[in-house]
Amino acid sequence: MSRPGAGVIFAGPLVSVATYRRGVYFFLGSVLLLPYLVWAVATAQTVQSDGWRAGLIPLLILVVAGGAVAFLGVLRSLEIAAARLLLDADLPAESSERPSREARLRSALWFALHLVSGGLVGALTFAGIPFVYRLTAWAVPVYALALVYVVAGFGALARQMAPVLLGPSAADQAAERVAAAEAETTKLAERNRIARELHDSIGHALTATTLQVAAAQRVFDADPEFARRALAKIEEVGRAAAADLDHALGVLRGDDRVAEPADAPDLTQLDQLCATVRDSGVVLNYTETGPVAEVPAAVSREAYRIVQEGLTNAVRHAGPGEVRLSVLVTVDAIRIEFTNPVAEGPTRRSGRGLAGIRERTDLLGGTVERGATGGRWRLAICLPRSGRR
Repeated sequence: MSRPGAGVIFAGPLVSVATYRRGVYFFLGSVLLLPYLVWAVATAQTVQSDGWRAGLIPLLILVVAGGAVAFLGVLRSLEIAAARLLLDADLPAESSERPSREARLRSALWFALHLVSGGLVGALTFAGIPFVYRLTAWAVPVYALALVYVVAGFGALARQMAPVLLGPSAADQAAERVAAAEAETTKLAERNRIARELHDSIGHALTATTLQVAAAQRVFDADPEFARRALAKIEEVGRAAAADLDHALGVLRGDDRVAEPADAPDLTQLDQLCATVRDSGVVLNYTETGPVAEVPAAVSREAYRIVQEGLTNAVRHAGPGEVRLSVLVTVDAIRIEFTNPVAEGPTRRSGRGLAGIRERTDLLGGTVERGATGGRWRLAICLPRSGRR
């Protein structure tokens, strides 16, 4: 690719629309400077005619008012908008949060430079051209060309300096990166939570449904009433699983209108959960000790999901015999323990269920113990009653 010639480079600022937009920016600065100049001239005349004491108050007003205006947040927003529009400065969109003290200080400095550069360009234009004309008329076009290059140079410099003084500071950028990382972490944590909810709820529903169907098939002819109850239970479990699935999909789609279901199950509903497991033909011995209803709602819901997944695992992998579940609520802890016969055959494999139980327990600051002893599999979870998030 051929490089542009010297003539093109020389004529570039003259024909570039950006040069004249930047000229408008500097003329805007000269207009903003005009009230300050008028007040300064009036103050100087007061000092000359009435002495410095008479001009002290106008001078203080000029300094205080000018400084106050320079630190206004709305002025920073206007300067950012003007720099992006007229200087083509690479500036991010203005944050909705209140500017920091450092940002206000840098924007005040930018405003002062805008006034000074605007005043200089205005003086070179409105005072310089008449002055050159009085000296010699033929030099005016040359002076005008030179002024265009001055504006182009000032504009290029201002475009480079705008991100430094009007852009976010290093601390602000770091804070934004941290906020973005935290938001992403929160989103991932929520997705993981939904994944656990789906695994626990849908997995339990499928297991319970499978067992109910198997039990109903075995006694369909001999005990039709039991088969009807099994089908009704399958319908109930299926509806609950569909509601959980609909809620989870709404969260994953980012629907802000989706809220935690008001009837989300907790430890007070373990009797119903155990009844569903028993209806599927599993021999389940459940004991409950302590004030289960007094457990904080968030902890109670998580503990319910842990019990649900623990029972699902026990039903899937236990050998023939009794499954035991105990829930003990003390002043400062919730202790959940499962025991069931070890199934004959290949060694028990850890699936997503145990991993989900451990994740929930870790989130609440609890502990998990598991292992086979005396021909029975034992899973024990201890959760702090207050919870930890």
